[in-house]
Amino acid sequence: MKIAILGGTGPEGAGLGLRWAQAGHEIIIGSRQAERAKTKAAELSQRAHGATILGLSNREAAKAGDVVVLALPAGGLAGTLPEVKEACRGKVVVSTVVPLTFGGPRLFTPPPMGSAAEEAQALLGPEAKVVAAFHHIAAHELASEHPIDCDLLMCGDDAAAKGTVAELGKSMGLRVLDVGALTNAGPIEGITALLATINRRYKIKNSGIKITGL
Repeated sequence: MKIAILGGTGPEGAGLGLRWAQAGHEIIIGSRQAERAKTKAAELSQRAHGATILGLSNREAAKAGDVVVLALPAGGLAGTLPEVKEACRGKVVVSTVVPLTFGGPRLFTPPPMGSAAEEAQALLGPEAKVVAAFHHIAAHELASEHPIDCDLLMCGDDAAAKGTVAELGKSMGLRVLDVGALTNAGPIEGITALLATINRRYKIKNSGIKITGL
């Protein structure tokens, strides 16, 4: 599968790209600066033993990808998504975005729509098939070489799109759980804030979540 990761030069996007490249997917790293994307792509390709990884601007990456992954800062959605709206038409768009605010009274500060994923859906329009997923897989874990020991929660309104995202999760060795409609993205995003707090409190980098009873 050809996967474009917008904001792919950051730790989360780069980690996802590395894992998917190692699983045999074709990866396109997107950035506001194409040269920065090319530099990161070359680095990741070397780590993935020569796997195909390209670096392009966010707009060109979105055009080239079969699946588009949003690994952008929450504050960057409004500035980035309108220019890629047409490129995302009819495509599966995976939102990994979490609206975290460090140093303020609240760590998790969702937008008025309830979640970053719902904001992304509004900005991209109804023809983009937005699925919220991969928020709570720590960048530290993605960059490691051992299996990831947690479940993947995802939600969205398009069953086929969720099927595609489930395959992407399974290709990383994750157990994938469908937790309903896109309106459940807020609670999923909020879990990341809790995990960040756990990491800080217990001085670790890789807390995760597993669902029991299944």
